[in-house]
Amino acid sequence: MAAGQGGDHHAPGDGGEHGTVIQGRYRLHELIGRGGMGEVWRALDESLGRRVAVKCLKPAGQARDAGFTRILQERFRREARVAAALQHRGITVVHDFGEHEGVLFLVMELLDGRNLLQILDDAQRHPLPVPDVIDIAEQVAAALAYTHTQGIVHRDLKPANIIRLSDGGVKICDFGIARLGHDIGFTSRLTGTGVAMGTPHYMSPEQIGASGEVDHRSDLYSLGCVLYELATGAPPFDLGDTWSILVGHRDSAPEPPRARRPELPPELDRLILDLLAKEPDDRPQDAADVGGRLKALRAGTGGPPHPAPPAPAAGEPGTQGGELPGWARQLTTGIPAASTRLRHTAPASPHRITGAWSTRGMRAGPPAPAPGVLAELAGRHAEALDLARIGNWRQAYDLHTAVAAARDQAQGPEHPDTLSSRYEAAYCLTGLGRTEEALGLYAYVGETRARVLGPDHPDTLAARHEAAYALGVLGRHLEAHQEYAEVLAARLRAAGPDDPDTLQCKHNLAYNLGRLGRTGEAYELAAEVAEARARVLGADHPQTLITRFEVGHMLGKSRRWAEALDVYREVADARARVCGPDHPDTLAAHYESGICLGRLGRSAEALELYESLVEARTRISGSTDPETLRARHALGVNLGRLGHWERALAEARDVAAVRERVLGHVHPDTLVSKREIAVGLGWLGRWSHALTVYHEVADAREQVLGATHPDTLTSRNDEAQCLLQLGRTAEAQAIYDRVAAQQHNAPQQL
Repeated sequence: MAAGQGGDHHAPGDGGEHGTVIQGRYRLHELIGRGGMGEVWRALDESLGRRVAVKCLKPAGQARDAGFTRILQERFRREARVAAALQHRGITVVHDFGEHEGVLFLVMELLDGRNLLQILDDAQRHPLPVPDVIDIAEQVAAALAYTHTQGIVHRDLKPANIIRLSDGGVKICDFGIARLGHDIGFTSRLTGTGVAMGTPHYMSPEQIGASGEVDHRSDLYSLGCVLYELATGAPPFDLGDTWSILVGHRDSAPEPPRARRPELPPELDRLILDLLAKEPDDRPQDAADVGGRLKALRAGTGGPPHPAPPAPAAGEPGTQGGELPGWARQLTTGIPAASTRLRHTAPASPHRITGAWSTRGMRAGPPAPAPGVLAELAGRHAEALDLARIGNWRQAYDLHTAVAAARDQAQGPEHPDTLSSRYEAAYCLTGLGRTEEALGLYAYVGETRARVLGPDHPDTLAARHEAAYALGVLGRHLEAHQEYAEVLAARLRAAGPDDPDTLQCKHNLAYNLGRLGRTGEAYELAAEVAEARARVLGADHPQTLITRFEVGHMLGKSRRWAEALDVYREVADARARVCGPDHPDTLAAHYESGICLGRLGRSAEALELYESLVEARTRISGSTDPETLRARHALGVNLGRLGHWERALAEARDVAAVRERVLGHVHPDTLVSKREIAVGLGWLGRWSHALTVYHEVADAREQVLGATHPDTLTSRNDEAQCLLQLGRTAEAQAIYDRVAAQQHNAPQQL
């Protein structure tokens, strides 16, 4: 059974128990689907004796503010109004809409069928037969032709929103973010909130560019993406992260479908590529035109469409493996969980093995789960990935952990799906700052995958890679180095030197070498990775630029400031071209350029750069954002270098006050700003005041970092120098002696 795709949490009234009655009329019987906006229940309309599907808006969790909740509710109401106005055999019928105990609901026809995402997954991502592709495309085009004449653009057309009925019919559902052509201003208010609209694998270039010029031809582009996936088994830009997918849609020509599946008719290949044109004017101009081309194509395929073959049995080998390089076969069709930190590997591919599962030497798998259980767990897993992608780490972790427990019971603790959920739970733990726990979970997943899948399997190496990253976060750089080196050796054996995962591991190894103080080796390896990534991924690819950024960092650590400045400027220019001048990564490269300018004695240029950077950071992120404060701190440093000490002191005091309020009085950044206050006071000859601040900073660092930490010892030296300026030589000498003794006895810092 299927209906308009839904979301998460409980049905109205009694927490989602079976038998809940909404408005004295709709009795909920069984949860049948989850999605981004709510959950869908099989229900009975007791007034008419009709079986229906009821979609309930997902209640707001603690991480969602009232504004976000209002946006979701408004989208839901719009879905009801838009969908109820549409009367076409290719569109899901909406019967009723209302609110029950604070929860919005939508009553729709109950459909007997499966959505295209489920059909592809059941077939283990094998492409559909050509007649089926053409038949589905023709029916979707007819439904779109109708909706477009009504002035409505769907804006989120994707396989999960297209249902193939058991009788062969096709219906589009979920008009939750459809744009009413006559209501552009209202839609702009909804989309200007920062809440994601559309799905990256199927978004048109004009949606990505946020130009506002999104019309019915955007749906045609999305249709092209869907047909590409049905015809080849994968979307046109099936890349490792959301940013790469969006840039692919915007800037890259898709590989022709026939390059992946040569038996496709040339006319179908041409139609798909026409639909995927970057400029709307270069696409077919309406869905009716697309339908006409499909009818002509069907007439030449030799007969009516036939049902799709049954999905291959568990463990049955695929038929497409040789058409793509090995590393590409490990990519998933879903969007990996995103993070504010660099994701060092794509998440493990979700395996679609069904039924009991066992490996030689293992105990027998558990009894085969009931039909639909695995599909429900896969949907909940995908929902957890979505939560992580927007930074809801707590909710994502809880859901991944629950899914892992359910998969453990249904499929066994060593089933790839169970381990995939454990892996993602570990990733969420790093997002929550619980790195020690994440490390333990990654180690478990890596060891189990090594035993079950093999030590060189990509999923095994993914878990070991993330374990190495966690070791680095914990400051255990020697252990991280060993783990990275072993993973790199395995990836070189299995995939070769130019595989993206191999290059990611090399990048991380270079970064870790830098943290070990092996700057020369780190620079050479980072330069090697940057050159390879430029060759394999392109000079402006974000991963290439990340490594180029690391090259600049290593040059700076080697005090090769002029070379570092050239690298940072090249990275900043490339990021401005690709991401935009106000993108955080662009601004980060500008920040490092300013550091280089200051080190080269070009403080006037650095000051001008930081003034612009402070303005941009404040405008984009606000005056209290940590990056805004970093830029203000650097501005103050360069004011001092130019002799503008009164201004420098005022800037340092302002930044220190904000950092103390936002970060706390012993946060390292707060203490850095307080030290800058003391520096300014000293330059202005106010040594007694400077001594008070230096002493406060030194005491705080000793409390937090320990007496022998280099930063603590630096602060004690600052105190001693200040005492010398005040003529208190004996006290200064006592501090110098104590610092020397502590440096002699301190453990070597990496």
